[in-house]
Amino acid sequence: MGMFDFVKSVGKKLGIGGEEEAPSADTLKQELDSHKLGTDNVEVVVKGDTAVLKGTVKDQSIFEKAVIAVGNTLGVSKVQADELQVGTAGAGATAAAKEPTFYTVQKGDNLWKIAEKSYGKGNGPKNTIIFEANKPMLTHPDKIYPGQVLRIPDIAQG
Repeated sequence: MGMFDFVKSVGKKLGIGGEEEAPSADTLKQELDSHKLGTDNVEVVVKGDTAVLKGTVKDQSIFEKAVIAVGNTLGVSKVQADELQVGTAGAGATAAAKEPTFYTVQKGDNLWKIAEKSYGKGNGPKNTIIFEANKPMLTHPDKIYPGQVLRIPDIAQG
């Protein structure tokens, strides 16, 4: 766990580099911080087309949002988050993150279809859970694109 794949040729374009060129660590850090997720203690390092995240975040959802915020950037094909820890209730204690569930958007997908694929037939109305889980990177439920990676949060199956 800790290495996540993304589509290098799709995503938000940062800076002036070419499509095959990964953005700089500083540019990725600025993008990450622009979402105001609470990633002040996260360092970004770029190794080729892999972004490496190091540091500590408050909870699992911020861990997952940090991974997709950096990974859904043009020129990034992988995000390595082995050294990104999740803070725990104890004073200064940290823990490894749990394995997140991500979904790569396919041509023809919408959040309703993704909810049914992820949560089972008849669960399309749970698309709002997916939308909320991907804010602020998603600004509108209809603005998703093939190759984009989304967080799929666990839901209590009742």
